[in-house]
Amino acid sequence: MENTYANIPKEKFEFASGRDMVHDKRLETKPRSYMQDAFARFCKNKGSVVGAIIIIVLVLFAIIVPFFTPYQVSYYDTYYTSTLPKNNLFASTSFWDGCEAREDGLATFTYYYAMGQETGHNAVKNQEYEINDEGMYVYRLDSYHKTGMIYINFTLEQYQNVQSYQDETGRQVIYPTVNYSDRPQATQDQQNANYYYKTEGKFSTKIVYDEDGNVIPVYSKRLASAEATDRYTSSMRIEGADGFVGDDGETYYYNYAVITSSGVQCRVNYYEYFTYYHSYVLKDGIGEPLFMLGTTGTGQDILTCLASGARFSFLFAIGVAVVNLFFGAIYGSIEGYYGGKIDLTMERIADILAAIPTMIVITLLKLHMGSASQVLVLFLAYFMTGWIGMAHTTRMQFYRYKNQEYVLAARTLGAKNRRIIWKHIFPNALGTLVTSCALVIPSMIFSEANLSYLGIINLSTGNITSVGTLISAGQKSLSTAPFIALFPSLFLVLLMLSFNLFGNGLRDAFNPSLRGAED
Repeated sequence: MENTYANIPKEKFEFASGRDMVHDKRLETKPRSYMQDAFARFCKNKGSVVGAIIIIVLVLFAIIVPFFTPYQVSYYDTYYTSTLPKNNLFASTSFWDGCEAREDGLATFTYYYAMGQETGHNAVKNQEYEINDEGMYVYRLDSYHKTGMIYINFTLEQYQNVQSYQDETGRQVIYPTVNYSDRPQATQDQQNANYYYKTEGKFSTKIVYDEDGNVIPVYSKRLASAEATDRYTSSMRIEGADGFVGDDGETYYYNYAVITSSGVQCRVNYYEYFTYYHSYVLKDGIGEPLFMLGTTGTGQDILTCLASGARFSFLFAIGVAVVNLFFGAIYGSIEGYYGGKIDLTMERIADILAAIPTMIVITLLKLHMGSASQVLVLFLAYFMTGWIGMAHTTRMQFYRYKNQEYVLAARTLGAKNRRIIWKHIFPNALGTLVTSCALVIPSMIFSEANLSYLGIINLSTGNITSVGTLISAGQKSLSTAPFIALFPSLFLVLLMLSFNLFGNGLRDAFNPSLRGAED
């Protein structure tokens, strides 16, 4: 075979140094801690990241909203029950405007339409309507103005305060009273302050219209020369209120109040009275009625109740999870590390407690503690058995790690049992415990919602409510006002799904045995 390397120049050959024989390269990347490595792996799971973002949004919602909403959980208004959600940004649209689509006959439609003619607060949105082929009136009914007029009793001082408010703000609250002799229909209708126009027929509400097709007001009047302690002095008057000449040639004024034993009774527009009462009397920052998510069947603001209920659920679930983690970790560590008779005895105690149904525990605690806080009863019930699952998980991890080489080395070097448990074994089990704890939180929230939904635990007291209570209240109005149950149900669904995604990501990130399973 021909030697192809015979003519290689001598200068091509050099002696190799010891450093040239080293094949290992220096690491060019920075080392990462256990937590950094877990976080990097967690971020690779897009579903878990989305779940974490949703959880953060829900937590911020629960924390921030109760501080910015003008309402309280204890607030309710019997006139604004099942009021539709409204956002002023969408007031000019047919979405989120506080209105519902209606299709009614002439009598019902006129009842609402006439409200806007008298006050300018249109129960029929923009006073716009259509008549379909069946002769029905199609329109959008404003749930914030459909209450219209109500009767309210004032003291003379309160009566004067309302008039002062009208003059200062230019917003009319009080309207003339009605002469019922011109409205001969059924007696129960006479208590409805919205019938201010002339009707005929003893057992009907057939409306009498003028030549232009408008309703004819039947306001109560009195002689201008008559003196009365309830004299209306406000400058806010409807047309003709400054005095008009009657058929008898006398000058009359409209009556704005009826004298009672305790003061006067007035006919007021409730929307304006609501604004007056909250901005002028209470000064609580509410002003005009506005409910972003609507109101419940008892007139509570859903946004406030949902945020407060969510905050309670988070705090309660986290508190129970932390206490169960602390107690269960200690109990399970002792079981798993020492084993033998100690493990056998402690495990049987845990088995006995685990066999007791939570429902029975709650019932017995309610009977024994009597009038004690329902929150305390629920907390004790979950604590009595909730730590058992955490103890089993900790025990399993200790059996897994206690015979590892690094534990034997620590014991050989003279480390005490306490140091081996908390410095060597427990940190390696922490990943699984954190994952279990994260999954306990939604489980607690869901369980609490179930109990309050079924009415077993009543958390709707004072300024406390729960998501389950809201869903239970909304169930009664599913056919008429489904939004009452929709928003708390949507919150609970998002919470459960996001926590499941989040928990799966934590499991893959913190459990070393699953690393690379997705690669």
